[in-house]
Amino acid sequence: MKALVFEQFGGPEVLLYKEIKDASIGPDEVLVRTKAIGLNFADIYRRRGNYHLAGQPPYILGYEGAGIVEEIGSNVTEVKPGDRIAFADVPYANAELVAVPFEKAIPLPESISFETAASILLQGLTAHYLVHDSYQIKAGDTALVHAAAGGVGQLLIQMAGLLGGTAVGLTSSSAKADIAQKVGAKKVFLYSENWVDHIMQETNGAGADVVFDSVGSTLSESFAATRVGGTVVFYGMAGGDPEPVDPRMLMDTSKTITGGDLWNVLTSRAERIKRSNQLFKWIENGDLTVSTPMTFALKDGKEAHELLESRKSAGKILLIP
Repeated sequence: MKALVFEQFGGPEVLLYKEIKDASIGPDEVLVRTKAIGLNFADIYRRRGNYHLAGQPPYILGYEGAGIVEEIGSNVTEVKPGDRIAFADVPYANAELVAVPFEKAIPLPESISFETAASILLQGLTAHYLVHDSYQIKAGDTALVHAAAGGVGQLLIQMAGLLGGTAVGLTSSSAKADIAQKVGAKKVFLYSENWVDHIMQETNGAGADVVFDSVGSTLSESFAATRVGGTVVFYGMAGGDPEPVDPRMLMDTSKTITGGDLWNVLTSRAERIKRSNQLFKWIENGDLTVSTPMTFALKDGKEAHELLESRKSAGKILLIP
């Protein structure tokens, strides 16, 4: 099979598109021929060597995709060859064939395309747990969303609205601000502005009820933009490491900081399917808009990585085998 691999850590230039041994499956796995593969910042971090990576070179990136089942393991009974499935947390996805554990194989309705599934699952399930588990958005809440034009950011804005809240976004450019407003942000401010003051003015001096911070280096400002008794949800470090949080500040202001990791939520196949079906239903009903992804051939993965790493992209980038 063809796959996008690398043999040493580094920049996009270390990526190679080459023929390797076909993936094989165990008794509790299904073999999937991928039709669309999601590209995420975690792939960049692993390529650089910032994240743990199991196995030996050549390493294969990718954790998210969708495709058609070609073969099933001897213990698998609820999935059959020809079924359409998607997955959000299966390694070695940057390849034509992927071995997917049965418990992570999410049935894909005919109404949801492979491209949509590969665009929505990882980021959609992340946004879903952020607004349901890390902080439960309720009617009247004001949610401040960092990186509002990104994949998770756009979904957080829409989900906040679906749950009765109002979203205010933060982006790095006016072009990205337009994207965030088109998916429902009430206001969007730029990082180059004094955005903490803008948030306070927007909330009549109170501050946001919750801030979803995926940037990391902005954590102190996020707390400054949060109301007394409010919550900051820290779930990423795209902009660098955060400064340490003083627990006395939390005590004095009754503010809360909480983290989040999707893998602590997706604890069973039933949980994966339940949450995924909620996403699929929102999409089918037109309640959740998934922006058209930018696609690259899998063999052009180097260019896809360069674009994502430049932070000039908005929305999802897919690799197509």
